[in-house]
Amino acid sequence: MALQIRQTMTAAAFDEWVRLPENSERRFERIAGEVVEVVSNDEASEIAINIAAEIRLYLKQHALGRVTGADGGYIVAGHHYIPDVAFISYEKQSGPSGEAYNPNPPDLAVEVVSPSDRPERLMIKVGNYLAAGVVVWVVYPTEHEVQIYKPGQPVELIDSSGTLSGGDVLPGFELVLQEIFPRSS
Repeated sequence: MALQIRQTMTAAAFDEWVRLPENSERRFERIAGEVVEVVSNDEASEIAINIAAEIRLYLKQHALGRVTGADGGYIVAGHHYIPDVAFISYEKQSGPSGEAYNPNPPDLAVEVVSPSDRPERLMIKVGNYLAAGVVVWVVYPTEHEVQIYKPGQPVELIDSSGTLSGGDVLPGFELVLQEIFPRSS
């Protein structure tokens, strides 16, 4: 979920601004020069943690890299993003960067759409992820479906009765989509 701050900044100004003490407890993205405060809701957070947990379990058996959550920022095609879940391979980066926004883009970014997300901003992010060679899973909680974006390939759509595959990024990884969406009471 994102809240518009209505401020544009260069990448260098953004890097300084997010390090100010008054911003230390807040999370921001820089999308097409605009500063956006990232907030979430319990549904999007639960879905993201369910996906991250499954990827983490897979990585315990297949030491391919690390998974980060909604506090892990990345610089992607010159922009600053905080995907809800991300995977970065050891091949790309052997250890944590220690930076507020990792200078290396992840191999996989998961964006869980929440009511305040603007579709045009989301598509800018997807386009920049793809330009950086990142596979993107866009999760739509209301529709119970996932759109899969891979560089140079058509978009795939998987509904809640389907299974999400890790493809070339997470070989052999499979996730039944019904398992990631919160159960209704």
